[in-house]
Amino acid sequence: MKLLLLQNWNIFRWLRLLMGILIVVQAAIVSDWMFAAAGAVFTLMALFNTGCCTVNSCPVNSKNKELSAEEVTNEEVK
Repeated sequence: MKLLLLQNWNIFRWLRLLMGILIVVQAAIVSDWMFAAAGAVFTLMALFNTGCCTVNSCPVNSKNKELSAEEVTNEEVK
């Protein structure tokens, strides 16, 4: 857990943390607790280094699939 919080900090992780803290502070000033919940989500995403694609929930197919000449068919439309 300690390694998760202290390693792999990049500019986007710092940006999420800053945005989350600023959103929480602004929400506390205007007493909008739904806004504070959104800020807490940003802050927790930064602290635990999570997001939508961190656990292969939206993987990208990285294999180049080349089509052979037999698989490609072209038809001329007149």
